[in-house]
Amino acid sequence: MARFFKVFFSTLFISALLIIGGFYLYLRIFNPLDNLGYESNNPDFNDDNDDIENNPNATPLEKAIKSSKRINVLVVGLEHTRTDTIMVASYDRKNKVGDIISIPRDTLYERAGYTSGGLKINAVYQSEDIDGLIDAVETLLGIPIHKYVTVDYEAVVAGVNALGGVEIDIPFPMRYSDPYDSPPLYINIPAGRQLLDGENALKFLRYRKGYSEGDIGRIKAQQEFVKETVKKLLSFKLPTFIKEVYPYVGTNFSITELIALASDAVGFSMDNLSTHILPGVGKYINDLSFVIPNHEETLQLVYKMYGLIDETSGTETETTE
Repeated sequence: MARFFKVFFSTLFISALLIIGGFYLYLRIFNPLDNLGYESNNPDFNDDNDDIENNPNATPLEKAIKSSKRINVLVVGLEHTRTDTIMVASYDRKNKVGDIISIPRDTLYERAGYTSGGLKINAVYQSEDIDGLIDAVETLLGIPIHKYVTVDYEAVVAGVNALGGVEIDIPFPMRYSDPYDSPPLYINIPAGRQLLDGENALKFLRYRKGYSEGDIGRIKAQQEFVKETVKKLLSFKLPTFIKEVYPYVGTNFSITELIALASDAVGFSMDNLSTHILPGVGKYINDLSFVIPNHEETLQLVYKMYGLIDETSGTETETTE
């Protein structure tokens, strides 16, 4: 079964749209659209909700979310009706810093009426569609999800081929054969730094054996692939790239929203992109593997993203009204 492989392409697609949007915005600078806002499925998170400002019992995080210029995008890789990759790409439009939080597919998410594998986060989409998954991720992280992007298998091959391949270090020889997978999977990639075409990039990202940290190690390798691919994307002919991959992508971004977001993304540096994995610990429940979320560590991660914890000292910062 494929796992987590669409993380890299989802990030590429968002980056491509932002860059193209920024280019067009530059040409039409007389209409910058700087004040565009985004709404979450959950009305408690929406920009027009004044209850938080007037509520003396509002938490520091609720106040920070209300005043923040962050947009949080749920990025979902689809394997037929299942979610193979779930992550949140978060961009602070004011401070020009980004964060990617990968959510392991085996993460425990308890739902009434569901048992066994139905308690895994990757089972939510199949029964509740994208809105249900957005609600689940908002519950896990405690932050609003404003937009979503979904991608499918073909996008990986088309995107990497459009870029002329991507160079990456293969940490160890990757060999695997499964004629019954969908699509069938045959992998034979030697170790070492090399240029991968679309087919081999897909195989690299689908490979799930040999990582010392299991799924976590695989996520880390794929997050590195994200960065390498975005670097190449920045110097590419973006209209060609978009033409190749757009048919395989779904999103609720409007063109106007993308152009406005691109305006804020001008000057963003890859040095300001941080990658994270949802804090948790692996555990078997009734012979099924789960990742049990660590809610305290997740809260600390979110606090850092919203500037409520000083990165250097690890202490909470003062919030201003």
